[in-house]
Amino acid sequence: MADIKNNLIAAKNRLGILAKAAPDVFDAFSKLSKAATTDGAFNTAQKELMAVAIAVTQGCEDCILYHVDTAKRAGADEAALVEALGVAVEMGGGPAVMYAGKALEAFHAL
Repeated sequence: MADIKNNLIAAKNRLGILAKAAPDVFDAFSKLSKAATTDGAFNTAQKELMAVAIAVTQGCEDCILYHVDTAKRAGADEAALVEALGVAVEMGGGPAVMYAGKALEAFHAL
């Protein structure tokens, strides 16, 4: 559990380093991210679960940690995460199964 929390902190620290190195790019990305996750037809938790599912299919461990954490903070529960992971597995096959397990593990640890 501590490893997952430490990995999330490390990922956020890397984002901070990138933000300092490329502030214009990072500011633009941050605005895009905020616009994409603001409540609309889907709420923020649902949008973050979509991001988790995409991260699982792409095999991005840092993205999984970041979006699981954000989804959980936005009120997503384990049942909703498991449903999103099911869609990720449908679309991503065997590799997504492995990353889906990592996402569920992160949810429990965070």
